[in-house]
Amino acid sequence: MLARALTLLLLFAAAHDGAAQQVDPERGTGPGNPLVKEGDRWYGRRQEGRNGSLASNGPIAQAIAAYDEAARAGDQLEARWKLARALYFKGVYTGMDPDGKRAVFEKARRFADEAVAILNKGLAGNVEDVQDVLKLGPDFLAGKLKDRSEAAPTYFWAAVSWGEWALAKGKLEAAKAGAAERIRDYALTVIGVDPDFEEGGGYRILGRLHDQAPWIPFVTGWVSEGEAVKYLRLAMDKDRRNFVNRHFLAEALYKGDAKAKAEAVALEEGIVAGSPSPQHLVEELKIQDDARANLAAWKKP
Repeated sequence: MLARALTLLLLFAAAHDGAAQQVDPERGTGPGNPLVKEGDRWYGRRQEGRNGSLASNGPIAQAIAAYDEAARAGDQLEARWKLARALYFKGVYTGMDPDGKRAVFEKARRFADEAVAILNKGLAGNVEDVQDVLKLGPDFLAGKLKDRSEAAPTYFWAAVSWGEWALAKGKLEAAKAGAAERIRDYALTVIGVDPDFEEGGGYRILGRLHDQAPWIPFVTGWVSEGEAVKYLRLAMDKDRRNFVNRHFLAEALYKGDAKAKAEAVALEEGIVAGSPSPQHLVEELKIQDDARANLAAWKKP
């Protein structure tokens, strides 16, 4: 899920960012990769040791280390998108400082784009460069990737990684570097491949992008508040219980008229009164904290 403001260790894996590490190829490649399974085990324990909505660094750092080693062993698509997902959690939920977040999301963006490149190999005949393949557009990509089980998570976590990188880098600078278009096209590809993925995740990202991206003539002139509400309602159609779908829609609606503001308040009140999912405990506790903060600000005389 995207965090607040998309709503846009000590870096554990920093030692891996330089030269390639020595990896046992029998551990790092092949189906049922044990390193990926090890990462999955630690990722499943990411709630352990939390303090309210603040996650402990320990479990997620272990997950990052395992996925990182697996990714560096070869063209490990699954390891790369899962590494991007784990780095997102690390950057958003463990209380990192701004410099640490920038480093984490830069790494997430890099590995996510590597995953996209691996996924796109051979999709367009002799066109191998990832940038040239992406220029063929979300409709082309989704049509080619519909039967690939890794397509939706790869593009979803690539969009998330670019979004969080943009927030850490600065919205204006990132938009001028083409981040908004990249996030838009990645989200549209997710929608084309599987509109139900991550409980309407493609719609959620696209709606949040329209709500949060700065409007810059000839750069992001396509963003609009109306499109934000439209796509976030489509996400709600996929899953009305999802805290992030409701929270992002509330924040988009609150920019509207009195009726829209009343709906926004009701949505945030429902989140605060709800019970967080045990599978996404830290994430949903954080959304409840954000909803409480909004209600306190919105209800001031």
